[in-house]
Amino acid sequence: MSSALKTQLLTGPALRRVPAIPGAVSNGNLRPARVSKSKFCPIRAVVNSDQNKATEAATKSVDAKDVNGSLLVSSSSSKEGLVDVRAVITIRKKLKEKLTEKIEDQWELFVNGIGQGIMIQLISEDIDPVTNSGKSVESAVRGWLPKPVTSSNVNIFQYEANFGVPSDFGNPGAILITNLHGKEFYLLEIVVHGFDGGPVFFPANTWIHSRKDNAESRIIFKNQAYLPSQTPAGIKDLRREDLLSIRGNGKGERKHHERIYDYAVYNDLGNPDKDKDLARPVLSGEERPYPRRCRTGRPPTKTDPLCESRIEKPHPVYVPRDETFEEIKQNTFSSGRLKAVLHNLIPSIAASLSSSDIPFTCFSDIDKLYNSGFLLKDDDEQNGRSKLFLATVIKQFLNVGDRLFKYETPAVIRRDRFAWLRDNEFARQTLAGVNPVNIELLKEFPILSKLDPAIYGPPESAITKELIEEELHGLSVEKAIEEKRLFILDYHDLLLPFIEKINSLPDRKTYASRTVFFYNKAGMLRPLAIELSLPPSRSSPQNKQVYTHGHDATTHWIWKLAKAHVCSNDAGVHQLVNHWLKTHASMEPYIIATHRQLSSMHPIYKLLHPHMRYTLEINALARQSLINGGGIIEASFSPGRYAMELSSAAYKSFWRFDMEALPADLLRRGMAEEDPSMPSGVRLVIEDYPYAADGLLIWCAIKEWVESYVAHFYSEPNSVTSDVELQAWWSEIKNKGHHDKRNEAWWPKLETKEDLSGIITIMIWTASGQHAAINFGQYPFGGYVPNRPTLMRKLVPQENDPGYEKFLLNPQHTFLSSLPTQLQATKVMAVQDTLSTHSPDEEYLGQVNQLHSHWINDPEVLNMFDKFSANLEEIEKIINTRNKDFRLKGRCGAGIPPYELLLPSSGPGVTGRGIPNSISI
Repeated sequence: MSSALKTQLLTGPALRRVPAIPGAVSNGNLRPARVSKSKFCPIRAVVNSDQNKATEAATKSVDAKDVNGSLLVSSSSSKEGLVDVRAVITIRKKLKEKLTEKIEDQWELFVNGIGQGIMIQLISEDIDPVTNSGKSVESAVRGWLPKPVTSSNVNIFQYEANFGVPSDFGNPGAILITNLHGKEFYLLEIVVHGFDGGPVFFPANTWIHSRKDNAESRIIFKNQAYLPSQTPAGIKDLRREDLLSIRGNGKGERKHHERIYDYAVYNDLGNPDKDKDLARPVLSGEERPYPRRCRTGRPPTKTDPLCESRIEKPHPVYVPRDETFEEIKQNTFSSGRLKAVLHNLIPSIAASLSSSDIPFTCFSDIDKLYNSGFLLKDDDEQNGRSKLFLATVIKQFLNVGDRLFKYETPAVIRRDRFAWLRDNEFARQTLAGVNPVNIELLKEFPILSKLDPAIYGPPESAITKELIEEELHGLSVEKAIEEKRLFILDYHDLLLPFIEKINSLPDRKTYASRTVFFYNKAGMLRPLAIELSLPPSRSSPQNKQVYTHGHDATTHWIWKLAKAHVCSNDAGVHQLVNHWLKTHASMEPYIIATHRQLSSMHPIYKLLHPHMRYTLEINALARQSLINGGGIIEASFSPGRYAMELSSAAYKSFWRFDMEALPADLLRRGMAEEDPSMPSGVRLVIEDYPYAADGLLIWCAIKEWVESYVAHFYSEPNSVTSDVELQAWWSEIKNKGHHDKRNEAWWPKLETKEDLSGIITIMIWTASGQHAAINFGQYPFGGYVPNRPTLMRKLVPQENDPGYEKFLLNPQHTFLSSLPTQLQATKVMAVQDTLSTHSPDEEYLGQVNQLHSHWINDPEVLNMFDKFSANLEEIEKIINTRNKDFRLKGRCGAGIPPYELLLPSSGPGVTGRGIPNSISI
């Protein structure tokens, strides 16, 4: 480099010579202006005047630079009371970069190489009596030629910083890092070498903002877990300041680079400024309670000051910076969205040929989705801007000459395309399908509603004792209940208040349903009766119809239509209640509170951190495109524009934190009995209940891991109650995160390590096993429309209906025309396919990403985790064995797909198996 260029670089506008900070130990006298303004003065080093003299001596003794341009402190430094320490900084670059970004990267490499891109300050756990804060030394990050760590990680680079550290510095506890570049970078970790006991790891996995966005330095703590009371004196202030910076002040609109975690109500689903029909009520308060979401601070709409203005695609909804998808995940999700475009647009072209959205006219129309695919027309046959765009997309993402797009055959018909028609498969899916969490033991008869009879009519079900006993062939109802052989799928009370509004929507017709099942001595569940109810009217105060499996052609088809209505209700409750509300929405407040109240040094933060990955981002995307007014869920599921109001009603009536524990839920539904001799404390009423049987294995493994971890850190009496961060965390979850339920008596106390273990186990189970069980089977079971129609467009034909004769003449046409149209079906199939897809960078339960391997410095904890991982490997073997056991008819038999949704491991794609650590899709 010429001397002129060097002078220009070192005196340019980005850098200036500044006096050395009093007392700072620094390599070289050329330093950027200090940028930190935090209350604890993090950049002010605390070493005495003798150490300053030693620093000057060490600086004068520098006689060379290494090949990377780092200053080398000569061995004489140790004689002056300093020790050579080296920090290795690992940064991840983009996998795919534009040309301008590559040029910018080369400039960044050069700036880093001359020590003017990144400054780091090492903070001791020991306190200096003069300043009453941690001892500190500072250095620039240097390195001319950063190289990949390994050939397989070509986007990962390392830099170095060298320190002369006083011999009485003590153990390093934190690092302050300042990004002097004009843009952010992703910091994986910093490893400090040169201290006794080997290298000290500072795991980061975080975006480091530019000082032009925020002048404050970022605080990175080492991988040692400390309870608040155990925090070394030198980093106590940093612990407090870091938490304060994350909480924000609750004001203003959040910016992309920020990592502020705060709460807001669900007031961003509607868009009244765009269309009054897109207005949606705020989900909050006594009438429409709901969990809280992450605050974005966007201004209110012009039309309704209570509603937040929306950000529409492709602009992102704010989430704290570290919650956004990593690049691999972004690419996967983008391709998924592209797939959705293709799935939506291609059928719409086919539908437009008849100038309307058309129903399926025969079952072969459905088969074509998987067998023949959609034939794309040539460009000259297409006109209009949207069709030209489609052609461009096809050329980019399909092989040249490839004019077909096909869906994968869903697992539910892959082995037996007619299985969905059978009653035993209809029943089997209540135990081993995508929504196996609503079936209950029928404990008393008659079946009664809890709704107000003055509004909703007589509470008694139309399913009578006589009707049931006709199907039991001599067994009395009382005896069947006593033997625990009657079960029910009951959506009556949840849905009936919404039926009139839903049925007023165009092309939507639904009922409130009850379905009664019998578990026979052969170990098979079969449906006995279906009750379909409409709101009472003057002419029909008890507007309920009961259907049973018929033996003639007419009742046979009527029964199929009744089952389809039950499946449609089941699909809506699954998506809006069990999937969205009970996993996605309920987890969000836990994640926000964990970041706001638990330091990243806190052992419970470290335990929960893998189970929070990507959830805020996927939830924000859902609010933008899936559950919003006019979004995919409203368009494709029965409740339509009332979807989220129904979800709120379920939260109000049914959601309880303590019942989200798997054993407690099974006991509440009567699907298990208490049994202290069992590892889970419960024994299943139906042994062949794949979701529960496999789920209890996963639950017990999580519980054992959590209990051993919690006992390790909370071994002292009162250690839970005296943990100020932990108590603030639990209080905030109840009082802010689930504010509308804050006064419920059922919230668990947090006084003992047993209380804490129970709470954490519920959270980890919800994020991992529970979400996996009800998410990754969406396309395998719902990808075949007749098996799980997400909406119905016609009521069941009655003898006095005008169209009844048409039904008699062509029952297949009546059935298919009651299902979603071709466009509606392919839309929801595209969504289900995307939601069922594992990303290539997925992190699964019991596994640790190699890049996150230094998450904690505690050999005993790592041994516990190894045991947890081994337990999950053993569970996988047990589940595989169960899936080959012909005695278990719910998961093994001719044409029956094995139950794999709770197998812990998986590869990428739609696999129908695998338990990610977190709700990441």
